[in-house]
Amino acid sequence: MELNAASVIQALAAFSRPDQIVQYLRFFKTGPGQYGEGDVFIAVKVPETRSVAKQFKDLPAEEIDILMQSPVHEHRLCGLVILTERFKRAKTEAARKEIFNHYLQLAYEGRINNWDLVDVTAHRIGAYLIDRPGSMELLESLARSEKLWERRIAMVFTFAYIGVGRLDEPLHIAEMLLGDIEDLMHKAVGWGLREVGKKDVEKLRKFLSRFAASMPRTALRYSIEKFDETERKYWLAQKQLQATS
Repeated sequence: MELNAASVIQALAAFSRPDQIVQYLRFFKTGPGQYGEGDVFIAVKVPETRSVAKQFKDLPAEEIDILMQSPVHEHRLCGLVILTERFKRAKTEAARKEIFNHYLQLAYEGRINNWDLVDVTAHRIGAYLIDRPGSMELLESLARSEKLWERRIAMVFTFAYIGVGRLDEPLHIAEMLLGDIEDLMHKAVGWGLREVGKKDVEKLRKFLSRFAASMPRTALRYSIEKFDETERKYWLAQKQLQATS
């Protein structure tokens, strides 16, 4: 087995399901004007992509870049999984920095360009930013980006902070993104807020007391998923009161 992009592509092709490609295209919204417009799929399941990534865990960085240049979604996902798993195994600061910078460059190049590519990877890679000078400036810059996927990366990067109980940074980025026009961002923000609530429900309630009435309904619904029915109704009522006032 050669450690090159061509071998990865061949291994992924063995799992392809041509009869399911149309379903993938619909699910990932690849039609004209949709967020995944033009993306190409070969219908490989994520666990199968992960198994291929595991086989090629030592793939050279330049071969990962070849995968990331591919129009095929699963090729890019596999490249990102390899990079992310390498980040988790990295033993030195220099190695972690190199991998993080590689990931960020791929994001800036538009290669991380669908929600699953972000969500499977960014919460791991974001760990590099914790307690690092300039991290908040980078998160804010991503959150202000005109590019949807950079904004989603900003939010999902902060999940690494949530994982270690650092909640102020995620709440700050969530607040920045409350006015986003994209439903995919409303979902990401709500998801992040829900995870904050798992760590400190009072912090979430304090945030909701400020923003529940004005935040996007999708974000609100996601953020209160873990509350009991009575409390969910209370926060949704705040939203309704705003709408009728």
